Amino acid sequence: MKNYITVILFCFLAITTIQAQESKTNYIEKVTSLDSTLETLYSVISGEKGEERNWELFKFLFKPEAKLIPSGKNRQGTFGVRYLSPDEYIKSSGKWLVENGFFEKEIHRITNTFGNITQVFSTYESFKSKTDTKPFMRGINSIQLLNDGKRWWVINIYWTQETEENPIPKEYLPKK
Repeated sequence: MKNYITVILFCFLAITTIQAQESKTNYIEKVTSLDSTLETLYSVISGEKGEERNWELFKFLFKPEAKLIPSGKNRQGTFGVRYLSPDEYIKSSGKWLVENGFFEKEIHRITNTFGNITQVFSTYESFKSKTDTKPFMRGINSIQLLNDGKRWWVINIYWTQETEENPIPKEYLPKK
């Protein structure tokens, strides 16, 4: 009986491992270029109200120990930051994204690369629905990435929203 249970357990673990490898194989095409990585980053958090996000793909984008770092003014009026792992971001924001609908669209990008590291200033607009024409929010994502020779990894995303006292400078907006 013990051998039978061991065989069943081994088969279950093997199937789970194969399924995880298949998911990673399916996702690898999404991180082979800087453009595909950033496109995937924006698309994976975007969706209509009630639409679940692919959090497995979201986490696949990030190097272990990566951080998502929102910044803004606190109640005392000083700027601060929060440091979130991808799992903490999902826990704190995932439900809100699904309950409210959220689409984030890149409207401008400035990229700087040295060797295998890249820093992107990515200006975004946020919408509640894909059909909305006026954003409810804009801001800039400072995205640090690593190319390990096989794929792109998100190392950190550090962002702030545009406010009346902190408008997005012209050099970070699309040319008209």
